This record gives sequence, C-alpha cells and structure tokens, in this order.
Amino acid sequence: MTSEYPAYVQAMLKPSAYPEPVARIDLMQTQMSFIFLTDGFVYKTKKPVNLGYLDYTTLEMRKHFCIQELELNRRLCPGAYLDVLPITESAGSFRVGGEGKIIEYAVKMKQLPQDRMMNILLPKGEVTAEMLDKVAFKMADFHSRAATNTTISSFGSLDSIKVNTDENFSQAGKYIGPILPRHTYEMAMNFTNKFLEDNVALLNKRVASGKIKDCHGDLHAEHICFADDIYIYDCIEFSDRFRYCDVANEIAFLAMDMDRYGRADLSDSFIQSYIKASGDDGIAPLLNFYKCYRAYVRGKVACFKYDDPLLKDKTAIMDQAKLYFNLAYKYANKKPLVLIVTGLIGTGKTTVAQMLGKGLGCQVLSSDVIRKQLAEVPLTERHYDSFGGGIYSPEFTQKTYNELFSRAKEMVARGKSVILDASFKKKEDRLAAFKLAGECGADFLAVECVADEATIKQRLEKRQREGAVSDGRWEIFADIKKEFDPVNEFPAKSVMILDTVHLSGNTISSVLEKVACL
Repeated sequence: MTSEYPAYVQAMLKPSAYPEPVARIDLMQTQMSFIFLTDGFVYKTKKPVNLGYLDYTTLEMRKHFCIQELELNRRLCPGAYLDVLPITESAGSFRVGGEGKIIEYAVKMKQLPQDRMMNILLPKGEVTAEMLDKVAFKMADFHSRAATNTTISSFGSLDSIKVNTDENFSQAGKYIGPILPRHTYEMAMNFTNKFLEDNVALLNKRVASGKIKDCHGDLHAEHICFADDIYIYDCIEFSDRFRYCDVANEIAFLAMDMDRYGRADLSDSFIQSYIKASGDDGIAPLLNFYKCYRAYVRGKVACFKYDDPLLKDKTAIMDQAKLYFNLAYKYANKKPLVLIVTGLIGTGKTTVAQMLGKGLGCQVLSSDVIRKQLAEVPLTERHYDSFGGGIYSPEFTQKTYNELFSRAKEMVARGKSVILDASFKKKEDRLAAFKLAGECGADFLAVECVADEATIKQRLEKRQREGAVSDGRWEIFADIKKEFDPVNEFPAKSVMILDTVHLSGNTISSVLEKVACL
C-alpha cells in the first residue's frame, strides 16, 4: 500500500515529479533507503532512521550522507554517480530539483542493467574466472590508490577490530533461537575472539605495512555490474569505521559471497587473481577470519531487515539470515567437511547437492559430470547404454569414483569442504568416502535422498524432455533399485535421510544444522 509511504515517496511514483520525461517508475527499498528506478536513471533517498550503526534522522544528516555517497562512490564508479538533487515541495506538489521548500535529497545515478548484476549472473552460471580477474585487478588498483593515514591505520588495531566484532555479537544476540542457533553463535564468537588473541603480531604487521585503507566497505555480488564497464558501486558512506579496514577484509567479503552461491571455485580464483595483481600474499592467513566476520555481519543485517515493518517477505529474509549464519559457522569450524549425497536416480540428489553447496559455500563434485569428462563427451550428450554397459560399466564407474575421490582429497587436503554428488549405491564406495574424510581430518556426513516412486518417475520423464547431464531414466530404475545397498553403515550422527518431495529452504537448513552439530 503506497499510503504507508511518506508523501514525497508517493509523489515520486508519478512521472510529474521528475526533471526529465519518465514513462515507468519502479520502487525498491532497503532498510535505510527508498530507490526509484525510472527509464534511464535511479533516484535514491535515505529514510529518517537511526539503526545504531547509522543515523539519518535529520535532513542535514541525510544531505551530508547523500554528498558522501556521491563523492566516495565516484572513486570506483565515476560514470554512474551523477548528482545530488533536492526534493522540493511547493503548493502541495513535490518535484526532484524543483523550486520551493527542500524536504529531502536524492542521489541521482545512471541506471545499470539489472540483468548484468553479479548476483543475477552467479546463479545462472554466467560469471567466469576471466570476469573475476578484471574485478580483482580493478580492486587491486583501487586499493593501491586508496587513502591511508594514521587515523585510518588505527582501525586495523586489535582494539578497533574488536569493537566491530563485539558489536556484531551483541547486536545479533537477540536473534538467538530459530534464526540463529546458539551453537552457531558461540562457535563464531569463540573462533573470532581466539583468532584475535592469537594474531596480534599479524594484525600489527598489516598496520605497519600500510594495508589499512579507506576501502569500499560493502563489496558483495549485488554491488558489481558487468556492463559496458565493470561498475562497483554502493560503498558504505554512513560510517568511516566500516569503510576503514584491511584490504584483506574487503577481498574476503566478495569471496565469502561467492561461497554463498556455491562457487568456491570462483572464490578461490578471485583471491588468487587479487594476490597476483596486488602482490599482497599476506591476506591469505586472514581470509577465513574475515569471511566469518562478513558472513556474520550479513546474517545480522538480514535480522535487522526482518524487524522492518515495511519489508514484507519475512520468510525469504529469515532464510537469508540462516544461510549467512551457517556460512559463518563453516568458517569458524576449522575442520573441513566431506558430505556425500546418495540415493536412487530421480530422488533429487543433484538439486540437494547444489542447494547445500550454496548454503555451505563449498564446491560440489558430480559423478555425472566427471564420468562424461573422463569419456570426453559433451555433458548433455545422451548415453543410453544397456544397464551396466558403456560408460556405466563397472570398470568405468570405478574409474569415475576414483577420480571423484582424487579431486575431493586434493581439495580437503587444502582445508576446503566438498560435496560429492553421486548415487553411491555400493556400500564400499560410501565407506571409501568416509575413510577419505577420516584420513584428511575432516568431518563427514551422508545425506540419503528419498522420494516416492511416482515422484521419481515424473522427475525422470521431465529430465529426459528438458535435457540434463545425468542419463538416469525410468526404464532402468528397477534395476538400479535392486543393486542399491541400504545405507546402514554409519553412526547416527553421520547420516540423515532427506525426503525431497517437498524441498524448501527449511529442509536444507535442517541439513546445515546437522552439519553444525558434527
């Protein structure tokens, strides 16, 4: 209902409020801003709120921070930030840049193509390592030129960092319960405090070497656009202390966000590209700490949104908060994880694996993909060999599992968690994965996907129509079912059965909570 909004917001939903011809207006909002998207521009105003970490309660403050937003963002995104304009009222009529009493201010921006935003491209698999190379080099260049001085450097001290981390846990404490499990809260807090206690010398070295800069402060996928140029926008303007930070903190933020989308491969590639471009290999021992910090911050901010009465989709907001808190737990838990997703064809193993990869921020290794890579055939090329023949012969299947385990072992040895998506119909293959985890000092969880046969048949028929990497089909289901060994070889804490007929964010959260209790 637009009647809930301030009068000027209601007015800006009409074309007559703007200085140029306008055919369409879309309103978006965050906890702190109203955002108006017109044909070619974006107008962004600030809500008169005090959220503790920012204060926009007076018109002068909102004007000041609009100017700050313009000037600070022009460092990385000069082509998009155009002006700060007053919103005026005269005889009951509101206009942007008009005559009369100034009642608000708006930042005017060039509108960037929404379909080229990184957060839109990532789930579609349309972000490449080459694209991230360019982001990494752009950030390395920005950091090399970013301001630093005695005041800025002081924000890299142990005491200053601890102000931020303590505030993080204090503000999120009220959400302990369904959104933030207590064991996640305590694990992240204990990890954070122990890291800071053990790494004072490292933090001091970063300060002494000039690595604390006036950064962007909010570098995640929503704030990067791949268009005619790479636009990195919407930096933090409301608090210097959130922008003054170690460049490692900034790089960890975007790396964490790619983990959130289940693209640990891109996360690693981005980090390596940044180290190459900047020459700063000193970020490596700090990344896990800052990833945990940033994931926790994002979870906390999602909780704040949950409390905002103007933001309506509470379920989606809660799911987002849980996802970030689960990521924070993953970073705080130093042990890597080997998670296998097992089950009959058509039970949703790949869907579950991909959802868990996103939730845990780790890479998924698929036997379907590896099998066709080894056979040197296109992933979507159909191979309807006779049951147990061709690339599905016992010999080729064993070759596939050997390669699956080899890749997993290499990742886990580097401290990376991994999800193995395969049928694992034979007990010995599941036990081989369990043994691999034990030898590498990793946690282990087997998730068995189940579904009723009517659902399985429907899924397999749909898969054949639409095309998929898997060659599983209903005609061979009965044969596979006969060969599937019951999953009964693991201790209770290391296995769970997942009914995939009605998958939801809550279903996946239950798996992540099981992981958190290993």
